[in-house]
Amino acid sequence: MPHIKAELEQAVARRSALWQELSEGGHDPAKSAEAAALTERIDALWAEARALKARDLWGDTDVIRARARAEERLERDSRRLKAA
Repeated sequence: MPHIKAELEQAVARRSALWQELSEGGHDPAKSAEAAALTERIDALWAEARALKARDLWGDTDVIRARARAEERLERDSRRLKAA
């Protein structure tokens, strides 16, 4: 997680600098493209950080899904037995 935070800080700082340069110097297609790419990278890093935090809090998603499917099967079987 620390490497994600460090990369996020660098990307946000660079994007902020680009936005400042664009606001002062007018439109520059290369800088605009770099800022857009940084925005996408920042979004991806936030998603990765959220996923890691969720996994730390609640466990692996495959295990959670397997547990939920097992609970659904038990519930269906329980309803069938009550109906019979």
